[in-house]
Order: sequence, then structure tokens, then C-alpha cells
Amino acid sequence: MEDLLHIGGRSIKSRLLIGTGKFSSYPLMRKALEAAQSDIVTVALRRVDAGAKTDNILEYIPKSCILMANTSGARNADEAVRIARLAKASGAGNWIKIEVVQDNKYLLPDNLETLKAVEILAQEGFIVLPYMSPDLSMAKRMADAGAAAVMPLGSPIGSNRGMKTRELVEILVREIKVPVIVDAGLGSPSDACECMEMGCAAVLVNTAIAIVRDPVAMARAFREAVSAGRTAYLAGLASSGSEASASSPLTGFLRNETR
Repeated sequence: MEDLLHIGGRSIKSRLLIGTGKFSSYPLMRKALEAAQSDIVTVALRRVDAGAKTDNILEYIPKSCILMANTSGARNADEAVRIARLAKASGAGNWIKIEVVQDNKYLLPDNLETLKAVEILAQEGFIVLPYMSPDLSMAKRMADAGAAAVMPLGSPIGSNRGMKTRELVEILVREIKVPVIVDAGLGSPSDACECMEMGCAAVLVNTAIAIVRDPVAMARAFREAVSAGRTAYLAGLASSGSEASASSPLTGFLRNETR
């Protein structure tokens, strides 16, 4: 049976979501998206201009992809809701990644304002995926409010520091009924593989692909890492131990025995 990710009534093949910021050009971005084979692509509303005749980012996103607008720039729930509504009106659809950030230094999400936005937008029929700090109580509230998934950070946005929140995200994976998608801070394919081995439903990557020397090759590497991590999780990882355990017998070999 095909291993699919189910979000918002859709069946998703790829567990690698891609962001569209920081690429040096739209054509390069498109090549990276194709190499990643992503089914869900995020884009900031300020880069969406459906009426533009040239340099319209939407023209460079494969038609097969689900477009998920994000509320980047919102500092409270009201602004996030306004951006989501504008995105839908502009033709970006009803998939929304909620980002509410008041902290300009670390760009950490405001969980309380995010929850308020989830409550409003889910009631309006949006497919809501909130970017959040990995707090179990808030994640449960967001899921109960109608979030289609929760998106805890691995480390600060764009830091490429990897899974600094691993233990907290593992708790969410065990306790939250909706998919857990790690968003922000993943810096290498091995980080993405680690998330998938933990049981996360998917990962979202942007900076670690967009700013490297060869974004297309890196997108392919992330795709393969996500696939490998998911396969390992489904296979069942071997437990770790503090003592050695031989894979071959240690007794009765090259030993003189007296009969």
C-alpha cells in the first residue's frame, strides 16, 4: 500500500515541503521544486501578484503543487487573518501556513496569537497549518481548533542549526493526533532524515536549499533523505544500548577444546 500523507482531505505523496524564498531567480527555484518533487509549496503573499505579466512567482510553481500561502509579516492574529483572506482572494487558494512573529531577533512564533488565528481561519474553511514553538498544550489546542497539522520549529528560521528541539518535537509526535511537520532551522539532508526517523509526518525546508551553490542538487538530496528517514521509521529502528552486542558468536571459535 502506498505510504501517503493525509492533510486537509488531500492525499500527499511527497513528505518534503518547500519554501520559495531566497532563491536567486524564479527559473532556478522552479528547477529545485521539480528536483524535490514536492507536492506542497509555500509562498509569501507579498510575492504573489496574480495580475503581473512578468516575474509572477505563481508561473514558476508547477501546476501539480498545492500552493500554501504563508502569513509572513503578521505580528498578531488579526494581521494573520487579514493576510490569509487576501491570499485566498488573490487566487492562492485556502491552504494557509500561519506565521505570527513579534520577535525580530530570533523570529520565534507567538503561540497564543497563532492559536487565535487558527480558531478564526479553521472556522472559515481554510486548511490551516500553524508554525509554532513545540509546546504540547498549545499544539493540542491548535489541533482541537481545527489545525490540519502543526509545524513546530527545529531551530530558529534560517539558522540551519538542525533539530535543537528534538525532545519536545518527539513529545508532539507521540501525543498529537494531527500530522507533525518540522518547519524552520533544518540545515542539511541528515537533519531532515532525523526528523523522519523520529516519526514526523513531513518537513518544510527553504533556506538550506535556496542559498547553497547548487540548489537543484540539494533539493534532490533532501528528497532522498526524507524518503530514507521515512522508510527507516516504518521499518522500525533498532533500539540503542549502553553495552556492546556482537553480531556474530564469540564462543567456540579458534578454541582448543579437550574431549
